[in-house]
Amino acid sequence: METTERDQLIGRLLQEGNTLSDVQKVLEEEHDVKLTYMELRLISSELEVNWSAFDPPEPEPGEEVVEPDVLDAPGAGKTTVTVSKIQRPGAVASGDVTFASGATAEWYFDAMGRLSLNPTGSGERPTEEDVQDFQVELQTVMQGKM
Repeated sequence: METTERDQLIGRLLQEGNTLSDVQKVLEEEHDVKLTYMELRLISSELEVNWSAFDPPEPEPGEEVVEPDVLDAPGAGKTTVTVSKIQRPGAVASGDVTFASGATAEWYFDAMGRLSLNPTGSGERPTEEDVQDFQVELQTVMQGKM
């Protein structure tokens, strides 16, 4: 299958409402074309696809829209720490943290035992209270791993 044929097929399948995973399966099973999800995503980003067709429908006039309350979500308002199974190069331990304020960061201990935090996401910085909660939660999680 030539590149132009493949791209036309991908575009058509996406316009029909198929997900990238569905397109990936069709390409492999029906056309013996193997693409990684990332390759397919990059190809599809260059195609003229009506992506608004994938947006949720607008509510009818007068219809009440109920937004989920973020504070009612599990873990909301609480600092959560995870430990990565695969450690960063040069790190003794590493993982991710979601602070009670909503800020996120990666954390790691280096070989000297120094703790480092790298903010992720929108770049929000954790508050001083967030950092204190993180240290307590990290200690609890690490003690459970030993």
